[in-house]
Amino acid sequence: MTTPIGRDLMAGPPPTHLPADPATDALAGGEAPTEVVRRSPASPVAWAALAQEAVAADADAVTVYAYARVGYHRSLDLLRRNGWKGHGPVPWEHEPNRGFLTCLALLAKAARAIGETDEWERCRDFLRDSSPTAYAELLGDA
Repeated sequence: MTTPIGRDLMAGPPPTHLPADPATDALAGGEAPTEVVRRSPASPVAWAALAQEAVAADADAVTVYAYARVGYHRSLDLLRRNGWKGHGPVPWEHEPNRGFLTCLALLAKAARAIGETDEWERCRDFLRDSSPTAYAELLGDA
């Protein structure tokens, strides 16, 4: 078997680029995240918006954790359907990836807030490994 010339055998998996999330337009149009989630329960963007709304309303960290965890798990399903193999870059620069990355960051923060240190560290590291830009944007020096 021959290796294609120019292929980097040491490179990791290619970046995952999720498809556009139809919930984005509904949210941009001012629809309430709860209504968008009811209509699009598989949407990471909708769950991220619901978790962000809970944060803005100063909801209990357990509520934020629950919303972000659902969005995170729905994101994993979507990532796998789009070729992700459990690791590799999920760039923040690709707008449709932001729902997943936002859910992951919110899950990390909520886990830390409820004392779930192992999950805080795992999610923080997962975010940094998936997208250094998202890590800097969403967690910074957290």
